Amino acid sequence: MKEDKSKIKLFIDDDLQPIAELLAPVQFELDTTKLIDGEHILKLISKSPTGREGIRRIKFIVRNGPSISVEGISENAVVDGTVPLMINAYDKGNQKKFIIEGSETPQSVPSWLWILLIAFLGWAAYYLITNFSL
Repeated sequence: MKEDKSKIKLFIDDDLQPIAELLAPVQFELDTTKLIDGEHILKLISKSPTGREGIRRIKFIVRNGPSISVEGISENAVVDGTVPLMINAYDKGNQKKFIIEGSETPQSVPSWLWILLIAFLGWAAYYLITNFSL
């Protein structure tokens, strides 16, 4: 009996061996924990029962490693002198228990908050000087 379903082969990056060979339609779970962090390509090659082939490439980025947060410099920044940086790295862990320490990135006080505080203090000083006499 001839197969009347399309056959699909899944490849990661430039691997010669497929990670799976399936009959369509199918649901498949791609385990990214076995891939290194960075850009990858999922290549799907389907072959119809008549022998025609179709190819689809899907680019994706894997980020299973610890998340890295940097404050004090941004992408493509132009800097000079000494640049103070705040760096934190935290992992998702096994996701069965929540680790509090190191899971949040501390951040400095935003400059707009300092400006608002100085403006309020200036207004308060002006109010006290103009409305109260000694």
